[in-house]
Amino acid sequence: MPIDPYILLLLGTVGLAALLPARGTGADVASGASSAAIALLFFLYGARLSTREAMDGIKHWRLHVTVLACTFLVFPLLGTATRGLVPVLLTQPLYQGLLFLTLVPSTIQSSIAFTSMARGNVPAAICAGSFSSLVGIVITPLLAAALLGSSAGGFSADSLVQIVLQLLVPFVAGQLLRRWIGSFIARHKKVLGLVDRGSILLVVYTAFSEGMVQGIWHQVSPMRLAGLLVVEAVLLAVMLALTWYGAKALRFDREDRIAIQFAGSKKSLASGLPMASVLFGAHASLAVLPLMLFHQMQLMVCAVIAKRRSHDPRPQERTGEGPGAEVTSAASASASRTAVGTGTRSG
Repeated sequence: MPIDPYILLLLGTVGLAALLPARGTGADVASGASSAAIALLFFLYGARLSTREAMDGIKHWRLHVTVLACTFLVFPLLGTATRGLVPVLLTQPLYQGLLFLTLVPSTIQSSIAFTSMARGNVPAAICAGSFSSLVGIVITPLLAAALLGSSAGGFSADSLVQIVLQLLVPFVAGQLLRRWIGSFIARHKKVLGLVDRGSILLVVYTAFSEGMVQGIWHQVSPMRLAGLLVVEAVLLAVMLALTWYGAKALRFDREDRIAIQFAGSKKSLASGLPMASVLFGAHASLAVLPLMLFHQMQLMVCAVIAKRRSHDPRPQERTGEGPGAEVTSAASASASRTAVGTGTRSG
């Protein structure tokens, strides 16, 4: 599968930070701009989330509870289990980054795109991803406080306040103003998408610049990175299996199982990076490295799975139900193409 072009931009930003890290006054300017970009990012998240869609999605509460349990319970439990791999495969900083990866919310756009491609329950994927992002603004810092504590490199009670002011308040403001700016955002979706991505690149540059100035990259060797990739591959495989077969055991139908698998097994780079910059400070570069690697891995693997699921026999084909099957099939394929075209470049 091809590498997401945005990953290449992220790697290029890391390379720029390695060659020309922000120092002194430049670092202060970059830090201030990064904080403003993070606030703007979450303001736009809030303005995009349709309150009506969110309320309609609550009706399917079993599915959303399942996704939230996978994201904020099963994932963290697996993350804490990797503590036994220190120092054999992972260093302590890489373990902390891996554990933080398991605490961040699920993705939104890519989960929608893959669910649509696989002919799953797209409305459920929209609501599940949105709920996960909203809940994660509060849950992720609390889990980090409980599981990482002061070893996170500057994490404290003040970080919780900063999370609320920098992430939750802009999100709520976006929701409150959506009535007046929602149509504007819908008309300029592509431009604002560039703002999203530019904000994340700025956060990456600031975080990795601080890491270069602090000299923490000398702690990572190629062997350690290889070990990290192996651990993340196993983690992703376990979550993909648990979400698929666990949803089957809970008697969800095929469409719901697809939504649960893609929303419950993935982690959001767009949400995780801003949170890491607030929680970890100068140590954020190592903290987000596992998340960046996992992000690309999950996109490649889920793209393959979604493509395979798209070839599953449709219910109409299995039961031989009448001529309406062709109409339903065409509508499903059209919705799939539309969502894939608009959603694959997600965090």
